[in-house]
Amino acid sequence: MSNNVKASTQEHLDIYAIKDHLVFLKDGSAALVLKTTAINFNLLSEEEQDATIYAYAGLLNSLSFSVQILIRSQRKNISDYLNLIDTRIQTIHSQKIKEQLLTYRQFVKSLVKDNRVLEKKFYIIIPFSYIELGLSKASFNPFAKAPQKPPFDLVYIEEKAASALYPRRDHIIRQFARIGLKASQLTTSELVTLFYLIYNQGSSTVAPAQINPGINS
Repeated sequence: MSNNVKASTQEHLDIYAIKDHLVFLKDGSAALVLKTTAINFNLLSEEEQDATIYAYAGLLNSLSFSVQILIRSQRKNISDYLNLIDTRIQTIHSQKIKEQLLTYRQFVKSLVKDNRVLEKKFYIIIPFSYIELGLSKASFNPFAKAPQKPPFDLVYIEEKAASALYPRRDHIIRQFARIGLKASQLTTSELVTLFYLIYNQGSSTVAPAQINPGINS
């Protein structure tokens, strides 16, 4: 891919850089992303459901900043699991057990073929607005050729964003723990993978050579 094509692609992205586990946007904004576990609400007892609802209400009432909730559904890739079964079949000497494994393999394959098996992942995005840098819409030249670079040096933006985002992150993690959920911050490589998959909807995996080199790691 030529440099011209890469540059043209990046002009359509809001992301300027992914660095030190943070996402930086071209307008000076930044964001921190948490991944979180989930609970099956329907399997909880009535008392546990009530406690979860109250804890979630307490979380919402405790927020003094905005958050975004992202739920991503991807079709489950079972090729590795089928390969594991194949390997197991080859090592089994009992013909009866081998036939049972073959039947089970066919069952799993047909189950996924007839019913879309989806894997859901849950994320919390904590944003840092360019307004927190003391900027406004008027600070940007509307006639400038897109994309614009951040209005300040990235080191300065990172310093300001980190000082605001990290306390918010810690607060969210504590509040989620009260609900029984475990939240953790996405690393730089995990962020790159996440956005690669978002912008390449047909992909289920990401190779380092495929990551846009314009995004800093």
